[in-house]
Amino acid sequence: MALLSERQKEELHKSMLEYLHTQNFKEAYDALKRDTGSEYTPDPKAKYAGLLEKKWTSVIRLQKKIMELENRNSALQEELSLSPAKRAASQTDWVPRSPAAHDLMGHRNVVNKVAFHPAYSLLASASEDATVKIWDWETGEFERTLKGHTKSVQDVDFDHKGNLLVTCASDMFIKIWDTTNEYKNTKTFPGHDHTVSSVRFMPGDTQIVSASRDRTIRIFDIASTHLVRTITGHGEWVRCVTPSDDGRLLASCSNDQTARIWDPLSGELKVELRGHDNVVEAVVFAPPAAYKAIRELAGLPNSDRTNRPGAYVATGSRDKVIKLWDAQSGQLLRSLPGHDNWIRGLVFHPSGKYLLSASDDKTIRVWDLATGRCMKTWRRADAKTNGAATGSAPEPEKLVNVVATGSVDQHVKIWLP
Repeated sequence: MALLSERQKEELHKSMLEYLHTQNFKEAYDALKRDTGSEYTPDPKAKYAGLLEKKWTSVIRLQKKIMELENRNSALQEELSLSPAKRAASQTDWVPRSPAAHDLMGHRNVVNKVAFHPAYSLLASASEDATVKIWDWETGEFERTLKGHTKSVQDVDFDHKGNLLVTCASDMFIKIWDTTNEYKNTKTFPGHDHTVSSVRFMPGDTQIVSASRDRTIRIFDIASTHLVRTITGHGEWVRCVTPSDDGRLLASCSNDQTARIWDPLSGELKVELRGHDNVVEAVVFAPPAAYKAIRELAGLPNSDRTNRPGAYVATGSRDKVIKLWDAQSGQLLRSLPGHDNWIRGLVFHPSGKYLLSASDDKTIRVWDLATGRCMKTWRRADAKTNGAATGSAPEPEKLVNVVATGSVDQHVKIWLP
């Protein structure tokens, strides 16, 4: 039974004749033309010109894709062969590995921050090139560029449903982008008197909180864009601000070498965390999943009192040290030295067992919270790393955990288990 139809045979013969003619294989060309009885006259504008080469390269690409799919299938088969308990453990305790799964290039200046969409495989990156870029982290494909800021974009955050994106910049403005409507810039918030260095959605997504080089923390109502509250107290540039999971506390850090815990409703200072010897670049609340490990590390009793959101915070500083604190008493629980340069970003592992840190020493480190030991270091020999974020694919049957980093080399990298 013939594999090719008469039409397919004719197209193959003509594309072969065109190829032999362009390669100046005269004898082979004459022989094939004679044997096939073809009346074809070579024409560089005909559809057969270059057709054989295109088909050949398509086959190579398909072979490569097949190999990739076979490797992926093999890995999935291996995962399925694990017992349910072992598979659950491997998904819970995942640690990113090198090399990066994707290297996302497109920014024209330093990448300051990255943020994952809570529902889809999308990642936003904020850059000193005054843009935000949206990527598909699963495929590594570029989606779109958001333009509107006129200076370096310092921070980016999705709301808890992923319907809105907020950004802040050195142009002193905060902007809201509607992810459900082509990422249109729907609101702009003036109010700060200097670079806005940090912005986050408050739980409930009706307010945003920001921190600025003007030494203030400000809370805005999203619907009206009105300033709700200005919180003062830091003596210098406020580098970062973040709310607790229940929105009852704010944590901030500053060039004044302190981190502070605030009541967002009253603006009252609850606790001052003093102990770093240089600018504090990063502050993050520990998730409740991390409390057991932190208590074990600090030798604290396993009391119900400390199961509330916002019980513990981690800070990272230019003094190269990470510190863990009791957010209610202000007690320093543990210092984690090990980095060789400024610490730029901190993020807790979803399991609560680890803390990830990004540093100007060109490394990302994974810290075991129960022991305080650095259990893994992977080095970015090419650039200093500014920020890190963790995320998970939304589908329960497809639990894909991921870490993203942005750095001074203008790249965003995706790290998988």
